[in-house]
Amino acid sequence: MRYLIVLFLCIGFISCNTTTTKPQIVYADNAVIAHRGAWKTKDLPKNSIAALKEAINLKCTGSEFDVRMTKDEVLIVTHDADFGGLDIESNTYTELAKHKLANGETLPTLKDFILAGMSNNTSTGLVCEIKTSNIEGRNILMADKVVALVKELKAEAYIAYYISFGYEIIKHIKKIDSKAKVLYLNGSKTPQELKRDSITGLDYLVWKLKQKPEWIAEAKDLGLKLNAWTANKEEDIDWLLQQGFDYITTDEPELTFKRINTISSKTE
Repeated sequence: MRYLIVLFLCIGFISCNTTTTKPQIVYADNAVIAHRGAWKTKDLPKNSIAALKEAINLKCTGSEFDVRMTKDEVLIVTHDADFGGLDIESNTYTELAKHKLANGETLPTLKDFILAGMSNNTSTGLVCEIKTSNIEGRNILMADKVVALVKELKAEAYIAYYISFGYEIIKHIKKIDSKAKVLYLNGSKTPQELKRDSITGLDYLVWKLKQKPEWIAEAKDLGLKLNAWTANKEEDIDWLLQQGFDYITTDEPELTFKRINTISSKTE
């Protein structure tokens, strides 16, 4: 009888474990990365949780967002160096959060944003851009804090890429987390330089890539990932698709899906 009780307890434990395990995210099989979320069609604030959720609803393979750090070292999601007329690096989160987003949302902390991105999401990776600072030592501090937070939340599987205009930022992220995938935004490094520094790929302005098309072939030969920003016109989207880019960062995710479907139907 005692053995039967132990057996039933073990079965119950395994059953509970199975039902509470979170589903593993599998990124959607498309090239669409919503730039600051999918905000345009529904007139949502850029970098809002609502825009992130809309990107997830559309099943974009990624949703890009921007990270800055307040005076009291709170990581927040916003693009500009100021918020509500206040300089972010000179003000505390409490002071900044008095100003709401246009849809009434509170200025999202990175923690709340990641948690929202992990909820009811099995297809859309988070593309985390760390904005640069002019304050000495702050870029490395932000990189450390972002990666530490991701690990604390056990969100590694949801972070598709870390990206930045700061080369020291993405190099440091690779140093502290060799498994992290990082893309460089500035457009000043050749594919060979990126490969040498173990950078996952390039994420350059469409115009710069059109000026240096040879970099596309070089990047492919070196096994680097190819992304481009910000492609909002049909001609740019079509050109990137024809060039075989892995990702297209866009303010127009719906249009990009439409162009993908149109081009795909023509080749069938």
